[in-house]
This record gives sequence, C-alpha cells and structure tokens, in this order.
Amino acid sequence: MNILVIGAGFSGAVVARELAEDGYNVKVIDARPHLAGNCHTERCKETDVMVHKYGPHIFHTDNKNVWDYVNKHGEFVPYINRVKSCVNNKVYSLPINLHTINQFFNKALSPAEAKKFIEELGDKSILEPKTFEEQALKFVGKDLYEAFFKGYTKKQWGLSPSELPASILKRLPVRFNYDDNYFNHKYQGMPKKGYTKVVESILAHKNITTELNVSFKKEMQKGCDHTFYCGPLDAWFDHEEGRLDYRTLDFEPIVQNGDYQGTAVMNYGEEIVAYTRISEHKYFSPWEENDKTIAFKEFSRKCEENDIPYYPVRLVGEQKMLKKYVSLANSEENVSFIGRLGTYRYLDMDVTIAEALQAADEYKKKIAKKEQVPSFFVEPI
Repeated sequence: MNILVIGAGFSGAVVARELAEDGYNVKVIDARPHLAGNCHTERCKETDVMVHKYGPHIFHTDNKNVWDYVNKHGEFVPYINRVKSCVNNKVYSLPINLHTINQFFNKALSPAEAKKFIEELGDKSILEPKTFEEQALKFVGKDLYEAFFKGYTKKQWGLSPSELPASILKRLPVRFNYDDNYFNHKYQGMPKKGYTKVVESILAHKNITTELNVSFKKEMQKGCDHTFYCGPLDAWFDHEEGRLDYRTLDFEPIVQNGDYQGTAVMNYGEEIVAYTRISEHKYFSPWEENDKTIAFKEFSRKCEENDIPYYPVRLVGEQKMLKKYVSLANSEENVSFIGRLGTYRYLDMDVTIAEALQAADEYKKKIAKKEQVPSFFVEPI
C-alpha cells in the first residue's frame, strides 16, 4: 500500500516510520528545505553553536515509551531547563519558587510560611476564575501577577489576560521549595546532535522516500491509498471558512564573543519591553565549548498569511469556525489529520510523538479489519 505523509516534523516522521516498518511504501513531503519542522536545529555558521531555528525546544516527558523511542534515534543528554525572569532590573527564578518569593518580597520565609503568605495575597473574592487574570489573582495576588504574568502574557498572546480563558493557567504556578527546574517530568534532555538528526534517523528506512522543498497539491494523492496531513487544518480546505488564529514568532539575533546573558532563557515580564524573552543557544548544548555566542530576542505577533504558524490561540469565538473545519475534515475520505497543525492544538513534542505512534497503530488495525480510517485519531474539539 502507498502512503503519502505531508509534513516532515515529528508527527509525519513517526507515522511514516511505523508504517514503513510494516511494509508500507511511504512518501514524505515538506514545503521547507529541511527536516524536523519547527524543531529544526542547525549549526550557526558564524559561531558554530547548535541553534534551535524556530525557538527553544526542550524535550521533557513522563512517557517512557516516547523517551525510549527518541533515544533509539539519537543520544539525549540530561538537561534541566532553568528559566530566569527580568523584572524592574532584577533577575528572578521561574517558575515562582521559594527563592523567587523571598527575593521578590525581601523575606526569608520557610515553605509553610511562604504558603500561608501567598494564600493571604490571593484574591479571595474570586470564587470561580473565568479568565487568566482572575486565575492568577486568585492564586498569587496582584504583585506577583503583574510582575511575572500580566505583561508577558499580553505580549505572548496579543490579548489582555482578562480576555484569555482561565484554562491557559492550568495549575498553581508556585513552588514552596527552592526547585527551579522549569518542568516536573521524569525524563528531560537534549539531543546531542540536534533534533534534525533525530528526525533524519526516524525517516531513514528503505520504504520511506523524503522530498523537501515540495508544496502539497491535491493531485499528489493520486495513486495513494491514504494521506496523513500534518499541515494547518484550515489550509487543507483553502481557508474556505476563514483563517484559524495562530501566533507566530520573530527573532532578532545577537552575536558576540564570550557570553551574552549567562543562561539559556531570560524572560522579560514587563510590557514596556517589546520582546518576551531572550534565548542564548549555546546553553542548550552545555557539553560543547564555543568562543562565540548567539542569542535571539523573541517577539510574538499574530500569524499572517505568509507567516509560519507556531501555536493556536483557540479562543471561544473560534470554536464555531473550528467545528466547521472538523465537520469538513470528517467528510474527507482516505485522509487523516494529525499533529499540532492538523488538529489545531498546542502540543509538546512528547505528546506529538505519542499521538503519532497511536495514529499509526490505529491505522494498521483499521486496515486489518477493513474498517474506515478516521479523519482524526484525536478530536480537536
């Protein structure tokens, strides 16, 4: 059987590999000149630093199956993401932890004292938070909210936190110890040779043909038994119901000798600073030595027609449009929509890989039983 996969990021690569190993002939195409989608890594010619071309990607997961899968295709070096935030010309640790609290309020509180202190700062008048702003005010109070969340969130989403749903801030963003590991997951690391080499390994199979710099056209499906589409959901339908809302990112490079900021990621929470953060990429490969450094100021804005989409906004007003696209997709035959863009959801890399493994497995089961293959293995709504 012949399979067409549109998109050479993790979703497309994993599906392609899983089906190829079962004897399917798989063709993978991508409109960009490189593999790995927004996870693409490459050497900076000027500094020799391994650069995450579309912004920092730190691999973190609790899924052992996924962790074992990526480690089959590349060596992952242990890496802890320690994010800092610059507010009022002072630098703090994120997520908000006991050090952040004591430094910010000029105190020396114990964990129990800090917990009580933060509870007292929270807005008790907010019983059921409906917005991001209400969620933050309820949990951490006005001072911490305005220092670390309000301006950063407005820059990141292009909207006031009072317009964003509370679900974006899913849990209490405070730790009452000195743990400054940004993630809580069991497995955390960086691919020693970069993400692109990992994806290259996944696609290295005799039954897979990969073509880059190739834009998808519907006639390419001719002769294919099934298509896995990893591109933007609305683009498949030529945006006939309108454009789903994405945010995109612009990067302003900084190249110099030595170090620039002494850490991988520095957030800038104040709205007066136009960029959201600065990432210094040599710190994502601490096992390497570089005399020069490259850092990037990161600017978030609305994604326009010719921009690269990074993450969906998914506001309430978009649900009607999204439902129309899901309905259109479910009426398609021999096409499945997968991945971050194909399902219009914000997904971390590990979830993307887990869902791609699931999609390939379910596809094989449906074919074996001669059942209809669904348009979505995970519903976007």
